[in-house]
Amino acid sequence: MTEFTTSLAAFAAGPITTTLQTRVVTSLSVLDWIAVGRAGVDEPVSRTVRDLVLGEGGAEQAHLFGGGGAPLRGAALVNGTVSHALDYDDTHFAHIGHPSVAVLPAALAISEWDDRILVDFLEAALVGMETSIRIGLWLGRDHYQAGFHQTATSGAFGAAVAAGRILGFDVEQMRKVLGLTATRAAGLKAQFGTMGKPYNAGLAASAGVEAALLVASGFDPNSDALEGSYGFGATHKGQSDIAASLDGLGAEWLFESVSHKFHACCHGLHAALEAARDLDIAEPEVAEIKIKTHPRWMSVCNQTSPTTGLGAKFSYRTVIAMQALGYDTALPGSYSDKTCADPRLVSLRDRVSVEADDSLSETQAQLTLLRRDGARREATHDLLAPMTLSDREDRVRGKANKLIGTDVADAVWSMLRTGGRARDLSALLKG
Repeated sequence: MTEFTTSLAAFAAGPITTTLQTRVVTSLSVLDWIAVGRAGVDEPVSRTVRDLVLGEGGAEQAHLFGGGGAPLRGAALVNGTVSHALDYDDTHFAHIGHPSVAVLPAALAISEWDDRILVDFLEAALVGMETSIRIGLWLGRDHYQAGFHQTATSGAFGAAVAAGRILGFDVEQMRKVLGLTATRAAGLKAQFGTMGKPYNAGLAASAGVEAALLVASGFDPNSDALEGSYGFGATHKGQSDIAASLDGLGAEWLFESVSHKFHACCHGLHAALEAARDLDIAEPEVAEIKIKTHPRWMSVCNQTSPTTGLGAKFSYRTVIAMQALGYDTALPGSYSDKTCADPRLVSLRDRVSVEADDSLSETQAQLTLLRRDGARREATHDLLAPMTLSDREDRVRGKANKLIGTDVADAVWSMLRTGGRARDLSALLKG
């Protein structure tokens, strides 16, 4: 039996120990996921995928964002796609993937269908998200650089494990679900900037549900297909150091360092926006702004002069100009074609320059502000800088309040903290 698969299976099927920090961060990610999902229901990709699934009919086994119900695989497909439609969900930089949008739709659909309590759902979700991160580390950066979308690939394995845990899988069944998912996990970075990117998240969630249900019904795949000969790692530019990928598994939760988005744009832009919070960049005092970032982001989110709201979400120059002009970068509606055409923004954007600096990590950015009075100021921010649990809660809940209203956000948070049944939480997806 292969070492990595067996270790992950034992972790996924076994008892776990969590801390207050782990539990709160997990609950915050669920709140965040529900907020961005409800806020994204009217996006074109959301309507298209919802219409497809609802048009097929079938048993209403799980709730959908926007209302209605669908069979489990369809519900996971819709809810994964919708919650990633705004690209406003959490990111884990260990492997550059979005854990929640792949794992939570699968875990919640199965939990609702199996009538589980929220504690079971949250535990399975945590184990699934941790598994996706560990597999993402094992696949490594070569996998990502080759063009594979980690949210879709490693996320599918996390979704399958979360669903399997709800269904009570033992170690051998967990090995089987990992092996079966290896033949279903897919997603390409070529879809970035299109409807295909959020669809990748939905595919991962749906694939995880499908694999778990098949294994639960006795399906017998090659359990070594994750890392064995001709397996997923070998055929997808993966298979990094196993020991490093498993280090601390079961004792240390890498998911705790997940980064929540507080700006409704590509996460690669967030360190620069957070640095800008520490500087007075308000117009009309700005003469010039220089941004330094890790080279990786230059090809991801450095559109120089976008004309669409979607393009603005991938443009350093645009988002920094927006912040200087008082646009609320936390609100999806701020990113529009009209904003890009604002003459004030165009003028200021032309005074913003971006350059790569390989001395910075992928989570860092440095801003240098030159004011009209000749003053020069500088700030650096790292998205991995420690954030107190209280500060994280304040910012995530504040974001949720803006997206779905304080009453709904408070209701979701109260349910997550005090308990209940998964079906009650699912009912809050409808909007």
